[in-house]
Amino acid sequence: MDKIFHTVLALKYRPQKFSDLIGQETMVQTITNSIKLNKLPNAYLLTGIRGVGKTTTARIIAKALNCKNDFEQNEKSKTGESCKCEHCEAISKSNHIDVLEMDAASRTGIDDIRELIETSKYNPSIAKYKIFIIDEVHMLSKQAFNGLLKTLEEPPKHLKFIFATTEANKIPITIISRCQRFDLRRINLETIVENLRRISEIEKGKISERALELIARASDGSVRDSLSLLDKALISQKIEDKEIDEIHVQKILGLVDKTKIIELFEKAISGNYENSISNLQSLIDDGIDPRLFLNEFLEIIFLVSSIKKLNLKASDYSLNTKDFDVLKSIADQIDLTSLFTIWQFTLNTIKELPIVQNQIISLKVFIIRLAHLKDLPNLEEIINNENDISKSESLSNIDNLRNYSNNPKDKNNNESNDQIKNIIQTKPIENIKNKSEESLHNKTETIGSFDELLKLVSKKREIELKYDLENNVNLIKFSECKIAIGINENLSKNFIRKLSEKLFEWTKKRWIISLSKTNGQKTFKEQKKEKLEKQIQDGKNSKVFKEFIKYFPDGELIDVKEED
Repeated sequence: MDKIFHTVLALKYRPQKFSDLIGQETMVQTITNSIKLNKLPNAYLLTGIRGVGKTTTARIIAKALNCKNDFEQNEKSKTGESCKCEHCEAISKSNHIDVLEMDAASRTGIDDIRELIETSKYNPSIAKYKIFIIDEVHMLSKQAFNGLLKTLEEPPKHLKFIFATTEANKIPITIISRCQRFDLRRINLETIVENLRRISEIEKGKISERALELIARASDGSVRDSLSLLDKALISQKIEDKEIDEIHVQKILGLVDKTKIIELFEKAISGNYENSISNLQSLIDDGIDPRLFLNEFLEIIFLVSSIKKLNLKASDYSLNTKDFDVLKSIADQIDLTSLFTIWQFTLNTIKELPIVQNQIISLKVFIIRLAHLKDLPNLEEIINNENDISKSESLSNIDNLRNYSNNPKDKNNNESNDQIKNIIQTKPIENIKNKSEESLHNKTETIGSFDELLKLVSKKREIELKYDLENNVNLIKFSECKIAIGINENLSKNFIRKLSEKLFEWTKKRWIISLSKTNGQKTFKEQKKEKLEKQIQDGKNSKVFKEFIKYFPDGELIDVKEED
């Protein structure tokens, strides 16, 4: 009994002429026109994602250039069959003597290119053109690319290059500039579905429309991927001899049920922890792939935001009416800011997957975090509230400043004449996002003097503030919620701002801090030094020290400490 060999659909239905290519009309029109007008480039560069027809297009170009029959008439043939001349047949089978196909992924070096260039010097054996098709050309080494430059710019008249790549950005610009570039587009969903429907009818496969749409969506714009998935589905159908529906495709391809994910999304954003985890566990039991699940989640976020802003219909998204109604309800309830936050959460979880040993746990934590968003305050409301509070407190500060300047008891003539800068902390409110729990519950402190301020700063361990207050502040005046200091070049740049923030945090009152030209008192450190010198001098004049010197003439008083 003879063995029947199965040909995969991607090869069985591979396009053999330009009219067979789907979704690349602009490229086909440009190339066919150039061939008809005999205005051919030295090299073609075909770029695009996997499975959109780069290598297939390269072979069709090679056929068109070397075809024995009239190319134009062949394309317009009413029979729909591709040309059967010896050149076209040989090129289709990849065994034409003058059409060399080379895989740059396995032959990357300069020696391979040098051999290619040596071969190019000879005229074609039987065809009009000698054609080199180099697949995955971006894999060539730098030396190999450099070796191609001269031949690529001025090739013999009988030589043509056709390059194919998925990563054109890795090809040197010197190579790209010598080629005529064609970007093969991702095939849209409707075109892929139509192609799958046509092939499944030819193969006499029983498959529902929704199942075809699911396969087309999973292929992500790649015709080859869609045919491979269809092949897998049809094989299972022939064994079970029943129509393939959407649920069956989800199972055999390991895809996620979109309806279940939409239900999960709705429960998660409403803050329903228990039902969200229960729905997720149901999907886990169905054998979901974490990465596919999260990518489906991203698509749902996109659909909700699009429905909210573009006001489109279910048919615009290839959704059934029930799913669309749920998404429309979600779009009416949620704001865009929250949607973008969820988008970022999802992306971060995708990044975490490779470093997490148990990815299912990562998914569960993701859903819990998502449900927790419901309890967080709205960002826009927080900002508005902050602005309102800041505005009212700023107005209050201005009133306090006016009262201070108009009060003759608190007014210092020299200070008003010499004052050059008045610092009012207009927005010292802690940012709600950055405020710690500890600062929220701290008791209110009372500061009645400069010495008490120094003790409090030391108690709070604000080292930088303590250093500036002791060494670089010349105090002019200290009263309730008002501090006037003389200018000191050694002060830290952020001293005023930081001190006002801390004073507000500790006392829950607004403080006015003024800088003046008046010299003011000596710094705390200078006063402490003077006090110590005076104490030492008084100690030397004391009766006790004089008695001590009688018995210890070499003795010296270097410090004086007060008893507590």
